[in-house]
Amino acid sequence: MSKSDDTVTLESFDSLTSYWLQFESLLMWNCIFVLPPWLEIWWHDFGSEAELYLGAIRKDGTIAGIAPLLLRGTEASFIGSTDLCDYLDFIIVPGKEVGFFNILLDDLQGRGIRRLNLGPLRPNSSVLTYLVSIAKNRNYDVSRKVEDVSLELDLPPTWQEYLNTLTQKQRHEVNRKLRRLGEAGDVNYRVVEDNDSLLDSMDLFLRLFRQSREDKAIFLTNQMESFFRSLVKATARSGLLRFGILELNASPAAVVMYFDYNNSVFLYNNGYDPKHSFLSVGLISKVLCLKDSVERGRSKFDFLKGAEEYKYRLGGKEISLYRCEISFK
Repeated sequence: MSKSDDTVTLESFDSLTSYWLQFESLLMWNCIFVLPPWLEIWWHDFGSEAELYLGAIRKDGTIAGIAPLLLRGTEASFIGSTDLCDYLDFIIVPGKEVGFFNILLDDLQGRGIRRLNLGPLRPNSSVLTYLVSIAKNRNYDVSRKVEDVSLELDLPPTWQEYLNTLTQKQRHEVNRKLRRLGEAGDVNYRVVEDNDSLLDSMDLFLRLFRQSREDKAIFLTNQMESFFRSLVKATARSGLLRFGILELNASPAAVVMYFDYNNSVFLYNNGYDPKHSFLSVGLISKVLCLKDSVERGRSKFDFLKGAEEYKYRLGGKEISLYRCEISFK
């Protein structure tokens, strides 16, 4: 194979989706935030001031990975934003990382890019495990810093085993709140996962999201509501989205919005009816989402970004999230 077999082609979201469907088991689509439906919705609502760079990199004529980037002037960054995308990364065939990044860096430099601003990044991201050392070998200026934390936990086979991983105080608190809610009336937790029912549940989620906290109501601008509605439609159609609805006496008391992908559950957001806040329905809806995930045999529960106290009380383990900046010579 010759150097001419190393190429970068700029793709559309339609062709990116075809890569996802064709190479899902080959390429490392590590999280929901780099999946084509998510990338396309974010770009449509927030990407208008940047140039789209969906680079498919081929090494020796075969696919090595995808670079989902935005170009602004001389800077490149991931498609996405920290307020909506908890962590990001490149999408690479395992074992092809070195070739992928060398081809990508050459192409970006040829397009006048002089700086990469990449984040948020998990510690095991391809940026931190491969790109940083490649950039240093090229004598580029590299900096990285912790900008946030995320919490997650490995799920055991049974609910009782999960409870046993908690401290005695934490376990007592979970059981006490569950018992207290049960004493208040008829409790039902149901998972909505078929496309039509998910679309029907969207207004309920948005209403409880707004009602639950003032800061959430402020966050949910018209543009953000449009984004959430588009995201629900796209991820429901792709089979990724779930709503977990907690009902008290047949009336919705809380709802969690999460994604079920790659044997992992990603807890994205939630809302609850403030009139039931004394019963901790917001927390209990997350507890029951955890319980359902265990019973479905999922291997990991990702609380996602943020150091909220409840994540620690429910057994979440903290990992650092980084930002990496690379400046070309």
